[in-house]
Amino acid sequence: MNKDQLFAIAQHLTPQKMLSRGAGKLAECELGFVKNTFIKQFVKKYQVDMSEAAEPNPTAYRNFNDFFTRALKPNARPIVSSDNLIACPADGAVSQIGDIEYGTIYQAKGHYYGLTELLGGDAKLSDQFLGGKFATIYLSPKDYHRVHMPYPGKLVKMIHVPGKLFSVNKVTAEQIPNVFARNERTVCVFETDIGPMVVILVGAMIVASIETVWAGQVTPFSKKVQTWDYQDLAQVELKKGEEMGRFKLGSTAIVLFPKNTMEWSEELKADSPTRMGMALGQIKG
Repeated sequence: MNKDQLFAIAQHLTPQKMLSRGAGKLAECELGFVKNTFIKQFVKKYQVDMSEAAEPNPTAYRNFNDFFTRALKPNARPIVSSDNLIACPADGAVSQIGDIEYGTIYQAKGHYYGLTELLGGDAKLSDQFLGGKFATIYLSPKDYHRVHMPYPGKLVKMIHVPGKLFSVNKVTAEQIPNVFARNERTVCVFETDIGPMVVILVGAMIVASIETVWAGQVTPFSKKVQTWDYQDLAQVELKKGEEMGRFKLGSTAIVLFPKNTMEWSEELKADSPTRMGMALGQIKG
C-alpha cells in the first residue's frame, strides 16, 4: 500500500465535519495573537502573493476567514472582454476538462461520476447537459478564493446538496471514486443567451462554509437536499467576471454547459494553471 492509498484511507477515518467545523471556529477567531500567527504561517507555508491583495498587510485582516477570502486590487484579474469568450471562474488549476459522455463526468485515473448525482438527483436539470461540456477547477490553499461568473446569466435555481468533506486535491481525486458527487456542494443554475449554465461550488475537508453573493452563507445548512427557485423572486443577474460566490478554506468549482453551445480552449488540459478571468473557452457559431 503506497502513501496515496494511505492518505485516502485516513480521510475515511477522519471525523470530517467535526474537523472542518472546528477549523471554521478557529478561522473566525479575532484575537490578534491567534489570527496573526495563523495568517503569517499560512502566507509563509503556501507562499501567498500578498502584493495582489487589496489589503497587502496580512495582519490587517479581522480574522483568518477575512484574509482567506481577501479581495484583489482593481484590475489584478482582467476579464476576457470579447462577448464570445467564456472566462475562467477561479484561480487554481484544471483538474479535468472535456465532454460529458453518457451522463458521466471524468474525475481522474479511470474514475467517473454521474451527472444527475452531481446535481443533487435533479434528472430534469441533468438532461439539459447530456453530451455537453464540463470543466473542473481546483483551488489550492495559496489561491484567490472568490468564484466569478464565466458568462453573463440570470440565476434561476440554487441547490444545496449535503455530503462528505473529502479533500479534493489530485491525490484524492485519483484514489476516492465519486468524490465530487459525494462531497457537500452548492449547485447554481443560470439562464444565459446560449442556454443553461451551471456553476457548482464543491466543499472539502477543512472548508468552513460556502457563500454566494445573493444568499450569503449556504453551507453547512441541512442534512437534506434543499432547492431555492429564483424564477419568481427578485432577479439576480450577474455579468461575466462578477463575483458569484466564495470558499472559506478553499475547494473546487465545476462549470457545465449544454451540448453544441461552446468549446473549451484547446491549450487547457489536466493540471493547466488557471487565473480568474482568463479565456476558458468560446461560444460556438
